[in-house]
Amino acid sequence: MKNQLAESYGAIIPKQMDSMIYRMDKNRKADNFVDGIREHLRLGPKFSETVKGKLSLGARILQLGGVKRVFRQIFCAKEGEKLLKASQCYLSTTAGPIAGLLFISTQRVAFCSDRSIKFSCPSGELVRIHYKVSIPLRKIKRANQSENAKKPSQKFMEIVTMDNFDFWFMGFLNYQKAFSYVRQAISQAPNPLQK
Repeated sequence: MKNQLAESYGAIIPKQMDSMIYRMDKNRKADNFVDGIREHLRLGPKFSETVKGKLSLGARILQLGGVKRVFRQIFCAKEGEKLLKASQCYLSTTAGPIAGLLFISTQRVAFCSDRSIKFSCPSGELVRIHYKVSIPLRKIKRANQSENAKKPSQKFMEIVTMDNFDFWFMGFLNYQKAFSYVRQAISQAPNPLQK
C-alpha cells in the first residue's frame, strides 16, 4: 500500500511542478511585457502624444496592408530583402527620444518615427517629415545590450557602425526578442572585413 501511494504521488508531483513552473514562466513573461509597455509609455513626452502616435502608426499600417508593406514603401526594400521583425521602440537623439518602429531585415536595421517631425528649411519654411535611419547590416560593427543599473527594467540597445557612429534604441515592448533578431541578422550578413 505504501509503495502504491508513493508511486501515485510520485506521478502527480512532477506534473504539478511542471504546471507550476509553466505558470511561473508565463507570469514572468507577462511581467516582462508589462514592464516593456510601462517603459515604452514612460519615454514618451506625454501619454496623449504617445497614444496619438501609436494610432497614427496603426492607421498607416492598416492603410498600406501590413508592416511588411510599410517597410517596403518607407525604405524602398530591394528585391530579395525580407523583413525579419518590426518592434516598437524609441531612438535616442540629442533632442530626446523619438517613438517609432525598428525594422530588422536581411539587409538592414532601420527606424522610422511614428509621427512626422517639424523641421525648418534653409528658406525658413516649416516641413513635416518622418525621422528615418537606415543602417546596412554590412556596415554594423556590433550590437550591445545595456541596462540602467538602478532600474534593470530599462534596457537599451546600442548599434555601432564601422565608422564608429552609435545609435541607441530603448523602450522596447519585447527587448530580448528584438535584440536576438538584430544579433541574428548581423551574424548572417556578409562581413566586409573578410573580403
